[in-house]
Amino acid sequence: MSDAGATLFARYAFPPNELGYCGPDGVAPAELGRRARDFEGAWAYLCFIAGAAGIADPLDERVVAAYWLGGTLLDLVDGDRLAAVLRSRFAGQYHGSRAMAHHSFHVFEVYPWLSLLRRTGSSHAVSVLDRCRIRTGTVLSVRGSRAVVRSPALAWRDGTLAVGGLRSEQARWERSLLPELAVGDRVTLHWDWVCDVVTQADDARLRAQLRGWL
Repeated sequence: MSDAGATLFARYAFPPNELGYCGPDGVAPAELGRRARDFEGAWAYLCFIAGAAGIADPLDERVVAAYWLGGTLLDLVDGDRLAAVLRSRFAGQYHGSRAMAHHSFHVFEVYPWLSLLRRTGSSHAVSVLDRCRIRTGTVLSVRGSRAVVRSPALAWRDGTLAVGGLRSEQARWERSLLPELAVGDRVTLHWDWVCDVVTQADDARLRAQLRGWL
């Protein structure tokens, strides 16, 4: 098992786990990567990416990065086969014919929130979609285990979900997973946590993935 891949997985899996949404209970943040099998949804995607790429370890850092951030490994995944697995695993929740092994796909296509938003215009659904997706921002200030990050928010306008204006939000960060954070860093966020410091290319990939659902 890749230590780097396990750490990367934990950085992104910790926020929903801390909220009690997925994964094991009572596990230290730094150990979450080694319990990745307990994240039912994410583990299925990691296994598909690894198998398609001929990589033995689903927690290989390249595989984990592809799932959370995107990348060329996703092009190797058979979307029809993945969709069949998801229809079985998430019966009654997913009915699609072709799937993508990316976290944003799960947020916008498997979870029911986008469908609910289109039916009702629920502001809560907008908030869940916005915070559950992996989004990027720029660190404005850091104080202890909290940071202020400026990032573009999702907005529901005239029956369409779109990227709205920039907002400044309070975010937490976990030193056992991300030892350093500085003003000006380009970062990813999941729920109300900073996950990682990323590159401009990572940012561009995430924005490109998002455009597929807006």
